Amino acid sequence: MSDKMLAETVMIDGHQGDQIEAYLAHPADDTPTGGVVVIHHMPGYDQATKEMVRRFAANGYAAVCPNLYWRDAPGASPDDAAAVVRAAGGVPQDRLLGDLAGAAAHLRALRNSNGKAGVIGHCSGGRQSFLAACMLDFDAAVDCYGAFVVGPPPANFATSMEPLLPIADRLSCPLLGLFGADDQYPAPAETEVLEAELTRLGKTFEFHTYEGAGHAFFAVDRPSYRPAAAVDGWQKIFDFYGRYLAK
Repeated sequence: MSDKMLAETVMIDGHQGDQIEAYLAHPADDTPTGGVVVIHHMPGYDQATKEMVRRFAANGYAAVCPNLYWRDAPGASPDDAAAVVRAAGGVPQDRLLGDLAGAAAHLRALRNSNGKAGVIGHCSGGRQSFLAACMLDFDAAVDCYGAFVVGPPPANFATSMEPLLPIADRLSCPLLGLFGADDQYPAPAETEVLEAELTRLGKTFEFHTYEGAGHAFFAVDRPSYRPAAAVDGWQKIFDFYGRYLAK
């Protein structure tokens, strides 16, 4: 497999046809491939997230990250845009889902698309990935330590959000969950509740919890980075997408 790719900032159709900025990367050849919508974390549409987009392209997938903060602070730095969005209480759910649906449609319209699209997110993006897997048409979803799926955030948290456990019955695609045993949001007890509910509902999923890892263990630019957990997690992500997106 060649890792030759094309990567660029593009404009895509988001919620209600709005044009929003997104970062797109895909293999340079015309071999049919699956697509991955990468949801940026709460700190915003940053270089670390764009690097993940390129990593998917280097491994044979088309990938796109929509800038979910584009309307709120176009052209602002990721930190400034995130501050604006936090002050406003977060991204409205209907707009979020519309933007993610638009990103998936953009991937499926690429000339080398095989018609399949997955979604992945870390932290707040992990929660949003689970939400998208319940509310939109995806072929596979990855939740990397998404908080507040089972319970609400604490009263002093920056944004308010409702638990997603009540809509778990709407999960419409296979789900991979990657978590840290030392995480607080979500704590292992919460992921156990979600695991039990998905098992009761007969959903297709697999969860992995890493000892010695806390929140954001994939983040190479943070003290929370745990190389062994991140390397194994990436392998599980590509194995998972290989089963559900590559054919």
